[in-house]
Amino acid sequence: MSHHFLSLSHRIRKTHFTQKVMNAGVKSFTVYNHMLLPTVFSSVEEDYHHLKKEVQIWDVSCERQVEISGQDAKKLIQKITPRDLASLTMKKCFYAPLVSSNGRMINDPIIIMLAEDRYWVSIADSDALLWIMGIATGLQLNVSLFEPDVSPLAIQGPKSKTLMKRLFGSEIDKMKFFEVAEFQFLGSSFIISRSGWSKQGGYEIYVNGPELAETLWDKLFEAGYDLNVRAGCPNLIERIEGGLLSYGNDMTLANTPFECGFGKFLPKVVANHCIGAQTLNSDKVRSPSKIIKSLSIDHKERIYCEDPWEIYDMKNGKVGQITSAAYSPDFQKVVALGMIKTRSIESEQTMYTIINNKKHTIQIEEKPFI
Repeated sequence: MSHHFLSLSHRIRKTHFTQKVMNAGVKSFTVYNHMLLPTVFSSVEEDYHHLKKEVQIWDVSCERQVEISGQDAKKLIQKITPRDLASLTMKKCFYAPLVSSNGRMINDPIIIMLAEDRYWVSIADSDALLWIMGIATGLQLNVSLFEPDVSPLAIQGPKSKTLMKRLFGSEIDKMKFFEVAEFQFLGSSFIISRSGWSKQGGYEIYVNGPELAETLWDKLFEAGYDLNVRAGCPNLIERIEGGLLSYGNDMTLANTPFECGFGKFLPKVVANHCIGAQTLNSDKVRSPSKIIKSLSIDHKERIYCEDPWEIYDMKNGKVGQITSAAYSPDFQKVVALGMIKTRSIESEQTMYTIINNKKHTIQIEEKPFI
């Protein structure tokens, strides 16, 4: 197998943790929001087993923040998402799709309220800042919009709470899923949320600037030594098992939030509440002709889906595509995510995909594996 390398430049940014990640033995990176994101340390499978048993420190600085502040901040934050933010407070964060005027997915961030007139939009991999600037300009809103120097560090895995308590105290115990609180560290204040891109439990520390970044990294490793703490990263196998969608892989600008299974966040959208409200309230969009599903495939070999695999059924031919797939050691089969025509799902036709020129049957799962 030939090796290909990424040429680094100012367009592909390092993070405040990159040197620590390199010292920890990272084997590969991807580029996410024009920034380095680690993808493998030991191997995808070894990292997976460790994540499910122990605790990992993830450099997810690539989850950039769009800061929205000023007189019209509250108005703008509601304009960009169809999710009703009326109950958003400084104590909890919301997962909220950003949707274009024609009802398509721009991004699927977490929104954090820092004050009535100040918010962070913690974005997935798309240039959401530019789009939000366009909305603010078009509506002539009085806001300040920029990317602050904030670098999320994720603590993930079943032992994450034990580790976090050692550094930040027993108040960590009180945090419920998607709650947000402020904690002190060496005289500085960090926002911490109980969230993260795994289903193993965890937290995200929003690190302001470079001053304490490496110190925090070192202190977490010192405090977690007996917990078998390791550097890690979002794990392909575990995220598919958990049904966590990746923007740019499982959903794109071509998809509506209803195709992505986000209908639960979007009861009837109040007219003019957000851009795209009229489209999102239409029966056509609310009854999508295709939808993303968790799948399993009767395939026992270690394999990953680098390009989409077509899905067929016996009667209708091509009915969708698998967007993410990997062999799961725990379930001993290939787990996957795929966008499938709803009429084919309803007809209960046997579905299959072709891997290495062989047909393999696909089973639709009612819910994610974990």
